[in-house]
Amino acid sequence: MLRLSNNLIGILNFLTFLLSVPILWAGIWLHRRGITECEKFLDTPLIVLGVFLLLVSLAGLVGACFRNSCLLWIYLVVMFLLILVLFFFTVFAFVVTNKGAGEVLSGKGYKEYRLGDYSHWLQKRVNSTKNWSKIKSCLMDGKVCQSLVDQGVNTTLEQFSKENLSSIKSGCCKPSNDCNFAYVSPTNWTATTTSSYNNTDCTLWSNDPSVLCYNCQSCKAGLLDNIKHDWKKVAVINIIFLVVLVIVYSIGCCAFRNNREDNFMWK
Repeated sequence: MLRLSNNLIGILNFLTFLLSVPILWAGIWLHRRGITECEKFLDTPLIVLGVFLLLVSLAGLVGACFRNSCLLWIYLVVMFLLILVLFFFTVFAFVVTNKGAGEVLSGKGYKEYRLGDYSHWLQKRVNSTKNWSKIKSCLMDGKVCQSLVDQGVNTTLEQFSKENLSSIKSGCCKPSNDCNFAYVSPTNWTATTTSSYNNTDCTLWSNDPSVLCYNCQSCKAGLLDNIKHDWKKVAVINIIFLVVLVIVYSIGCCAFRNNREDNFMWK
C-alpha cells in the first residue's frame, strides 16, 4: 500500500512534469523560429531547463508511484544537488550585487551610472565583446530607447531633466552629463567643444537612433544596476524556493524509506 509521502511526491512531480512541457516547447520554438540574436540566446537555456525538469519529474513520479527505489534515489540525489546549487547561487547573488549605485545629479530626475562602481565579476561579464554583442542586440530589439526617440523636439530640456529614467534608459539612451552636450531632443545632442573629454563615453555617443550610447560604459553600468536589483529579487525568491525544496526533499526521503520497507516486506 502506497503511503501518503509517495502520493505527495507523485503529485508534485506530475505538476513539475506538466510545467516542463511548455518550457521545452518554448525553447524548441525559439530554436526553430528565432530570428534575432536575442531570441537565439534564450533557446538553449530553455531547452536544457525543460529537459532537466522533464527527466527529474519522471524519475520522481515513477519512483514514488511504482515504488522504484533506484529511480527515487536518483531523484533525491539530484534534488540534493539542486538545493546546494541554489544555496550557493543565492549567497553569490547577494555578494556580487552588494556594490554599485546610481549617482544622484542636482536638479535631475534621473541618475548617472558608472561601470567602475560595480563588482569586478559583473564588469568582466559585460566587458566581454561576445557577451555585450548579444546583450546590445537584446536592448535594441527591445527598443528600450524608443519612447525617448518618439518624444522628439516636443520635450524641452527642463521637461527632460525631470524625467525619471530607468537605469538602462539613462545609461544607453542619452550622453553622459560629463559631456556637457547641447540639448536638441532626448536622443539628439550637439557637442559644444572640440577639446578632449574626461569621459570616454562622450566620443562614443551618436545621434543615430540605432547607435545612441549602446557602446558606452554608462550603458553597461545601467544594465548592471538593473541586473543588481533583479538579482536581489531573485535571491529572495530563491530563499522561499529553497524552503519548499527542502520540504519536498524531506517528503521524498520518507517516500524512499517507505519503498525500502515495502520491498523488504515483499521479500
